[in-house]
Amino acid sequence: MTSRVLPIGSDVLDELRKCDDAGREPQVRVEDDAYGQPLRCCLRRSRPGERIALVSYAPLRRWARDRGVDPGAYEEVGPVFIHAETCDGPESPVWPEAIRGTRRVLRAYDGSGQIRGGCLLDGNTELSERTADDLLLDPEIAVVHVRAVEFGCFLFEVRR
Repeated sequence: MTSRVLPIGSDVLDELRKCDDAGREPQVRVEDDAYGQPLRCCLRRSRPGERIALVSYAPLRRWARDRGVDPGAYEEVGPVFIHAETCDGPESPVWPEAIRGTRRVLRAYDGSGQIRGGCLLDGNTELSERTADDLLLDPEIAVVHVRAVEFGCFLFEVRR
């Protein structure tokens, strides 16, 4: 199976740059850290001098709305970094090496937005793609979210 790695969609990013999912204005700053922040718009790390924004994002909100389902308590809102202005998106549709990390949680959601499984990858995220694909082999799983362990933040989603 070939899965697709998806950043936050450009239409959603446009909304978040005006008002985030918690109803706040984005916190914009110029990146000064050489290591950078994981950007959910283009799935790479920010570079010194780039304008980035910290926003609250609900990863299941629009997905569930488009399917006419209610994810209930799983409609979490959490912090993510994005470019403060429109960017070109990911350079490639494959697993983003720049934000792979060493510890990740994969959460599997069914078609109604309920968590149906998951996996902790601690120290061996080379298995991330295969693990996401394995979770998506279950026909009840509609989407897999990849999150950072340390902060719990949403990084990107994986679909069939």
